[in-house]
Amino acid sequence: MAMLNFEKRYRVRGGTLTGGDLFDFWFGPFYVGFFGVTTLIFTLLGVAMIVYGAAIGPTWNVWQINIAPPDLKYGLALAPLKEGGLWQIITVCAIGAFVSWALRQAEIARKLGMAYHVPIAFSFAIFAYISLVVIRPVLMGAWGFGFPYGIISHLDWVSNTGYQYLHFHYNPAHMIAITFFFTNALALSMHGGLILSASNPPKGDRLRETEYEDTFFRDAIGYSVGTLGIHRLGMFLAVSAAFWSAVCILLSGPFWTHGWPEWWNWWLNLPIWR
Repeated sequence: MAMLNFEKRYRVRGGTLTGGDLFDFWFGPFYVGFFGVTTLIFTLLGVAMIVYGAAIGPTWNVWQINIAPPDLKYGLALAPLKEGGLWQIITVCAIGAFVSWALRQAEIARKLGMAYHVPIAFSFAIFAYISLVVIRPVLMGAWGFGFPYGIISHLDWVSNTGYQYLHFHYNPAHMIAITFFFTNALALSMHGGLILSASNPPKGDRLRETEYEDTFFRDAIGYSVGTLGIHRLGMFLAVSAAFWSAVCILLSGPFWTHGWPEWWNWWLNLPIWR
């Protein structure tokens, strides 16, 4: 009943960014809208291209299916369908679906009369993806520098890229990104664990309220950021992790071509060591 009552708040006309009343409709409990339609179209086309790529490939093993980007000799040009053109189409479909979903989120936010925190946060994840398959390849002069679509092939690409710059974890932007990833996981797991423990008391015990949660963190770590603050902190940590992960790969290749341990020579060359 609570969910049905909540739906009445946003099952109202208006708030659409494009399409007007024509696309202002729902499918069951899900708002669709113009960008919901474009998301579906891009997704179906992209998945169809992936299935086609698997069909013309050597295997149907889901772990080994590989749709590789064009060879470096094609540069930034369009490649034949079976020599990287599929990868280019799938990339366009993926970007179209991701951006459409973010705009759909913006329309839902407008209907609810809330700020755009959700689509903004999702946009950082989109930026990280586009950095890998568009921005970095363009800066390096060939679509072939993008990562392949496939499970094992993608992991191989990550490993090979790391070894290409010797110890990739010496990349300072990578260090910052990993720090934000781990801190985000720690902060939100602590928050989630506390909420579960407070909202699921033992049988016969009463439900704990917000002040108990604040008191727990004040006793445990000396400070409580508060109920609203933990969600703001979680968003900051999450978008920072996505942003710096994009920065770390954009630096590798377009702006730094040596092994990352060499970058730290500035520290060894400081006058204080002489």
